Amino acid sequence: MKIKSVLILLLIITFNCNSQTRVRKHSNKTNSFRVVGFYRGDIKEVEKFEYEKLTHLIYCFTYLQGNKIGFKNEDSKNTLKRCIELKKTYPHLKVLVSIGGWGGCETCSDVFSTDAGRKEFAISVKEMLAEYHADGIDIDWESPVIGGYKNHKASPNDKQNFTALLQELKRSLPKKSEISFDANSFKEFIDLSIDWKNVMPLVDFVNLMTYGLPSDKSGHTGHHTALFSSPYQSESIDKSVNYLDSLGVPLNKIVIGAAFYSFVVQNVDSLNNGLGQPGKFKSNVNYNQLIENYTEKEGFNYYWDSIAKAPYLYNLEQKIFVTFDDKASVALKTQYAIDKKLGGLMFWKLNGDTFSNGLLDTIDKQLKLISRQKL
Repeated sequence: MKIKSVLILLLIITFNCNSQTRVRKHSNKTNSFRVVGFYRGDIKEVEKFEYEKLTHLIYCFTYLQGNKIGFKNEDSKNTLKRCIELKKTYPHLKVLVSIGGWGGCETCSDVFSTDAGRKEFAISVKEMLAEYHADGIDIDWESPVIGGYKNHKASPNDKQNFTALLQELKRSLPKKSEISFDANSFKEFIDLSIDWKNVMPLVDFVNLMTYGLPSDKSGHTGHHTALFSSPYQSESIDKSVNYLDSLGVPLNKIVIGAAFYSFVVQNVDSLNNGLGQPGKFKSNVNYNQLIENYTEKEGFNYYWDSIAKAPYLYNLEQKIFVTFDDKASVALKTQYAIDKKLGGLMFWKLNGDTFSNGLLDTIDKQLKLISRQKL
């Protein structure tokens, strides 16, 4: 009996050790601070990232089909399934499903304008979350009242209908389900699109899309994801956070945005190394491609705006200007979010990063450094 008991004990220990090697521990040591990554991309790359460094993964995108939430195609379904499967290895990870996106909310204004439309949508969300074992819903309606993409409908009533939509979701979804939404950071959106006082109690957090920020002069270069305002650009993370704070928006529910992609602008004069100069948009380039192809060897010189806390590149021969986030700016954003006691840091998009030693790794290292300093 003793030999049998010892063998059983050894088997239990071995099983537990093997289980621990399969389950990855969450590395964020800063309590409720969220690190939120959006994923929109190839199903083959889903498993290649370091999810122990994330708290939330937001799958993009689902769309309205009639009044219900739905997928674009079968590949989209399978990608969500693969994202959900990550929870077996990373049990701390929350996987949310996002609906809409830029150009993905054509009928939102109409569908969410009626009580029946909102109810049918909320029920379909509840069913989808239950079927796929997802942890919540993210509403990326761009944008209530002010519109956005091409000729997609917008109405002055969108503001109150957005609040009613979130109320319906709050009533319909299980209490454990998380609700978030994505918001532009400029004043027109903040003033016109959202009833912040009534919306924020209904959601777990808001993803503040502090990237793609406009420069002060239309058609001129600037920092598309600046931390602080500067003479060349008033729009910034700090400006929008302070404004939301003045409106009474809880800081611990604001998740600021970093950009894992760049804006490349062509036909830019060399004055001030291209910053604040007229130019023509050329393309968006993900961070993982930027560091490979936009190098000093290829004629791209690196510059740092000490006021905006933002990097940029300029190629004198090609007259090309690039605005982006790098490890230095992302570390500063992480520190800023902690110092301001914000809800966290998010980024668009995870698959714009390198698989290791990239911007997500920088966020994680900064959080660990802050955690050690508090000991």
